Amino acid sequence: MKIRQYRPADQGAVWALHKAALHGTGADLEDEQWDADLFQIEEVYLDNQGEFLVGEIENRIVAMGAIKKITSTRSEIKRMRVHPDFQKRGLGQMMLTRLEARAIALGYQVLQLDTTTLQVAAQQLYRKNGFVQLEQTETIKGLTVLFFEKDLPTLTDE
Repeated sequence: MKIRQYRPADQGAVWALHKAALHGTGADLEDEQWDADLFQIEEVYLDNQGEFLVGEIENRIVAMGAIKKITSTRSEIKRMRVHPDFQKRGLGQMMLTRLEARAIALGYQVLQLDTTTLQVAAQQLYRKNGFVQLEQTETIKGLTVLFFEKDLPTLTDE
């Protein structure tokens, strides 16, 4: 899989991937409010000390993930998706590894994320990569949301 930064021409493919991946888990809220960032990727992510990456196989976008700035030291992994036809191939791990490296390069010290109880594979991926589940949970439109975080090494720690 080739991983690269999002381009405006990717917007349609990113939206289609988002819908396909969430539909497969049953976690699609189908709420424009929750999806608004996907129509403002440059403003929300790229122009705000963040990142938005896509993964391509044979010129098809099959994975994506983003980093969103929370504070000067804390960022959040957002929009981690792998198309259902390409799951169980290590693509989520590849994307997470790249996003984590990018967060470190951007100077973030803590990476946070959330996922739902329905997204068991995502929970396993995050735990395997050192993310710790926090006690806090939240219910949004009937879905139980779990919160995770991880302390990142600084560039001088390596």
